[in-house]
Order: sequence, then C-alpha cells, then structure tokens
Amino acid sequence: MRRIFLCVLDSLGIGNAPDAVFFGDKGADTLRSISSSEKFRIDNLIKLGIGNIDTVDYLEKTSSPLAAVGRLTEKSKGKDTTIGHWEIAGIVSENPLPTYPDGFPEEVINEFENEAGVKALCNKPYSGTDVIRDYGEEHLKTGRLIVYTSADSVFQIAAHEDVISPEKLYDYCRIARKILTGKHGVGRVIARPFVGKNGNFSRTANRHDFSIEPPEKTLLDCLKEKGFDVISIGKISDIFAGKGITKSIFTHSNKEGMEKMLETAKENFNGLCFANLVDFDMIYGHRRDKDGYAKALSEFDDFLHEFIKKMKDEDILIITADHGCDPCFKGTDHTRESVPLIIYGKKICPENLGTINGFDFISDFIKKSVGI
Repeated sequence: MRRIFLCVLDSLGIGNAPDAVFFGDKGADTLRSISSSEKFRIDNLIKLGIGNIDTVDYLEKTSSPLAAVGRLTEKSKGKDTTIGHWEIAGIVSENPLPTYPDGFPEEVINEFENEAGVKALCNKPYSGTDVIRDYGEEHLKTGRLIVYTSADSVFQIAAHEDVISPEKLYDYCRIARKILTGKHGVGRVIARPFVGKNGNFSRTANRHDFSIEPPEKTLLDCLKEKGFDVISIGKISDIFAGKGITKSIFTHSNKEGMEKMLETAKENFNGLCFANLVDFDMIYGHRRDKDGYAKALSEFDDFLHEFIKKMKDEDILIITADHGCDPCFKGTDHTRESVPLIIYGKKICPENLGTINGFDFISDFIKKSVGI
C-alpha cells in the first residue's frame, strides 16, 4: 500500500519567479513578507528544511533537514489557482485563461441575465470585500446579482444569503459555467455568498467554485484509471471539475481541512490524498493581512507535528503551493512567484533538489512513486 498526501498551501509563494516582471510582480515574495510578522513561527517546517530552499535566504537553515526540498518555477502562462493546480497534476498551459480587466463583454452579461432571469450589478474587476461594501445595499434593494471579476480568470457572483440562498446562487453559477466556454472559458465561476447589514457585510464559508474541465487527462485521471484512490480535501474536486476523484471531502476552512487530513491518515487507502488549504489565499493574501497569514502558517506548522506522527513507514507527504499572494505587495491579486517543494517520508532521502523548472515535477514524482 502506498499513501501519498499532497498538500497545497494556497498562495504560499517564495518569490523570485524568473518571469515575474512580465506579470508586473517583480519583487513579490509571500513567504519573505510574512516572515517579518511577530505571529510567524514555523519550527517544524524549518526542521524539514524550508530554509534550505534556493533563494530562501531569510530563514534559518538546518544542517540535517528531514525532507527533500526544492524550488519550483512555473511553466504555464498564468498565476491563478486553476493553472497552478493543473500544472501540479501534469498539464502545462501554454496559453493563459481569459481575463477581463474591463469587465465582461455585453454579450456575455446579456446571455447570463437572460438565462438566469435576473439582472446583474457591477461587472468590473473588484476586491471581494470591497464589492459587497459598494454594491451590497443595492443588491438588497433590487435583488440583482453582484457580478465581478479580478486579475484572475474568474466570473464571481455575490449574493446575500437572506436574499438568495447559497443553493440558488450555485444554480446561477451553473448557468454561468455553461455559458462561459470557448474564448470566454474562464477558469472558475465562483459563488460568493455574504451576510450582514449595510456597513457590516461579510462573506460566509459557503463559497463554491465551478471550474472549467481540464483540457486533457491529469495525474488524478491516471491514478483513478489504474485503480488507485484519489481523495480530495477542500476545493480540489472543484478545481478539477470532479474529474479523477474517487472521494471528495468539502471543507470550510484551513482548520477543517487539516482535521480531515488527520482523519484520512487513519484510513487504509491506496493512492493519493490531495488537499488544498485555501484560507492563506482567500482570507489573508487577498486581504493583505500579513499577520493573519503568518498566524495561519504557524497553525499549519503545529498541525505538521501531529500529522507526521500519524504517517506510516511507506507514506509520503508533499507540501507545495500553486502561486503567490504577497500580502505586502501592491494591489490585492495573486503574484507570479516560485513555490516551495517539500517531500517527507521515512524512506525519502533528505536532499536539496535545487531549482526545478515546472510544477509538473510533482505529477512525475507521484507517478514514479506508485509505479505508473
């Protein structure tokens, strides 16, 4: 039996992407930024060897790391969740998914309104917290859906849970997902429910992503076809549109995601447990909360101590990220960064793997580990 746990710390970039300048992100470095916080404490990650990774010269190095470590640079032309996870799973995207810096074209909005039977508000790139602040009251008065985007390839719909139930909001997102294909095939349609009163709106944990299907087979499909278990935790199943998944576990937070990983470690599965911890990105990175981000990573570090104790002799734990979201950088969007690679297991030789071109190194490594 071979159990591999792949955990994506959503947006924990380590800077120094060789092409960051072409994305307007030269100088962005998520891990470096949060390391200056008083909330930053990662003793277990240091023991594994995160400070030994190329260019991570601001953290303590260890002469006896417990894991194999490396720095991954991205091949794909993007810096978003979908593209990053696809590359981790073996798909390199030569072309970026479409983005809409001026909002969606009129024909897209008109078709959505006609199919949904409801009008839209906003239709601009916006911060998720700012958009409900600026349009929440009008939404409450009119019942119109708040439609917005960002620098990423996303079509987001926000609605107050007292006006439109999360389930109904998901239906509207499914309508949008069917419309947004071809040249308008955005990476994700995202439901963004919120609650509260004017001046005090807040988003809830009932977010749901509706991703475009991967354009070809991924690592997950290969594993499933060969009879391996593929267990998704968090939004992994959403990102891959359910493809290649044998068991999906939905979560509302990092805390719940880590709890589900601990529970899964007690199971006798054979294959891959693929988890995404989204709070780093959604709650702290985009909201430019350096201290919150640092505290969340410290909590993950505490979890690591408990998780490693539950690992069996043949188990492998892989820790990485999908892009950056530097809370101290300009704007509120993702940042083009390299990401960390940490591979731990009792039978893994601790070494510095250096800088590796391609997140798809992880897919190749997992295939070799299970013999496919």
